[in-house]
Amino acid sequence: MAEVTTGRLAALLDRRAIRLRETAADREDAIRRSGAVLVETGAVDPAYVETMLARERAVSTYVGEGVAIPHGTLAGKDAVRRDALAVLRFPAGVDWGGEQVVLCVAIAARGDGHVALLAQLAEILLNPERARALRAATDADEVLRLLKPVDEETD
Repeated sequence: MAEVTTGRLAALLDRRAIRLRETAADREDAIRRSGAVLVETGAVDPAYVETMLARERAVSTYVGEGVAIPHGTLAGKDAVRRDALAVLRFPAGVDWGGEQVVLCVAIAARGDGHVALLAQLAEILLNPERARALRAATDADEVLRLLKPVDEETD
């Protein structure tokens, strides 16, 4: 959990969890694909994906700037093996309740770790230039660089 509190989003992102040329029929399909990546990388059990869908039914995870941050409900915490992120880019866009989503940043977090992750992601995504760069990224290294905290970007 220390990684989350120190702002190291990129440290929670396995390179295998960056998919930049995805397609999805709709919002549910995009969430299922995002959850499947978390399952494939060993971050969550398959049951977590259903809690991601339940979260979306309760409240949209669309955050603006063409980005959604799907994550599970409290009931899904037991299905999380380790804190992790997955980044999926849908170049053709996905209808997200009337909004177009190009980028999904899926979150898996034990305990209340998702709160810190959401706050850190919000800081990055509220910067329109960074959000635009993430939506346009076609290279995993670029995604990892863009997920560094704003104050570390000059490193």
